[in-house]
Amino acid sequence: MNKRRFLLAAQSLLALSAWGVTGVARSAVNPKTKLVVADQSELLRHLLDASGQRKPLGFQLELPNFAGGPAIFEAIRAGALDIAYVGDTPPIQARAAGVNLPIIATFTRERAQYRLVQRAGANIQRLSDLRGKRVSYIEGSGRQVFLIEALTRAGLGLGDVQLVNLRVAELNDALRANAVDVAVLIEPHVTRLGKQIGASPVPDPQERNLLPATSYIYARPEALADAQKAEAIGEFLAAFVRAGKWSNANVAQWGRHYYTDFQRVDGESTAAILASQSPLLFQTAAEAQPHHQKLIDILHAAGTLPRRLDASASFATTYDSVIEANR
Repeated sequence: MNKRRFLLAAQSLLALSAWGVTGVARSAVNPKTKLVVADQSELLRHLLDASGQRKPLGFQLELPNFAGGPAIFEAIRAGALDIAYVGDTPPIQARAAGVNLPIIATFTRERAQYRLVQRAGANIQRLSDLRGKRVSYIEGSGRQVFLIEALTRAGLGLGDVQLVNLRVAELNDALRANAVDVAVLIEPHVTRLGKQIGASPVPDPQERNLLPATSYIYARPEALADAQKAEAIGEFLAAFVRAGKWSNANVAQWGRHYYTDFQRVDGESTAAILASQSPLLFQTAAEAQPHHQKLIDILHAAGTLPRRLDASASFATTYDSVIEANR
């Protein structure tokens, strides 16, 4: 699908439903219906499998894995994806590019998932020590807004550090090669690089409380307008929320499955990762909007958004009842 057709489809659906998608017919899912959902770090795949929520799904589910929001955006714009699991910034960047991909589900942890990880010998103790340092920068990803907020808390801006533009897949090697002083990482890479090369998180107490670990599932408008796909999306989201509840209630089992068995993290490190996480929480559109507006305002204040956006226009309420019924 070319960009012009994609934009027209999105604008048409917006005009008809104001992202409520109230005209979508609800019916039993045809087992031949295929739903393609973008995954990252194979989180969705393993969460559904470990909790037993994948087998009962009454449609064909594909979970291609991606490294970061920018690649997912290109795939969904090309029509290759129906919905996607992304960090907190990609929906904002998509709107800034003229494409409003409605957020249909929000899940968050109160404690930050991102970490500012420094190479051995960088000697960064406080966020203010980032001044002049070479810092990884991935525009359009959740890592971008996390870094901006870290700098803001220290009274710094993007112009006070040396930004090194990288892809997500390049972060670990950049730290290993001392090509950057600081990279914004998630687990298990934080723990793994600590053991391998002596990298460590910036110890400033503020670093763990910069932003909650918020992620979204956003949708291709044409998928929401398709009655069968829309029904499959509802079934998928119900299963995902139940799987998240299962992981909260079975922390050790989930940790062994995902970190120890799949990510090949040793048991001691798995326990440390789990201890650093707060429970998964699932939010309706209204509950998620204040934080989303804060993210927009952070990016706008930093000069990376051309205009201030209204967070309420980013959300669809279509599946709020599904989230409320299963969380």
